[in-house]
Amino acid sequence: MSLALAPALPPFAGKTFEVRYDGLTAINAYAPDGIHMRYEITEGDFTGAQGEVAYTWQHVAGETYAISWQEANRATVVHIDDFAAGTSRSFFTAPSLDFFRLEGSLRAL
Repeated sequence: MSLALAPALPPFAGKTFEVRYDGLTAINAYAPDGIHMRYEITEGDFTGAQGEVAYTWQHVAGETYAISWQEANRATVVHIDDFAAGTSRSFFTAPSLDFFRLEGSLRAL
């Protein structure tokens, strides 16, 4: 007999965070399921962009996680978020195919 183990949930599941970069601020609300999140860009050139996406995550080290998703407009996003240090690095390709590399802060709301 084997027992099926439930997949582990990331420690940020069920929590909401603000990421603040130079020229872009967003709210990321991670659903308790560890698979879905809602995002809303609240400041910067992409203000007003929002949606719900499925994301994947990978533990990097300590409280640092790589989190990635694709938005409905085909934009792709990868975060390297250090929840202990309160830092976020974001790499994303906009629908225009412009590529952005951002570094900033991460705080729980």
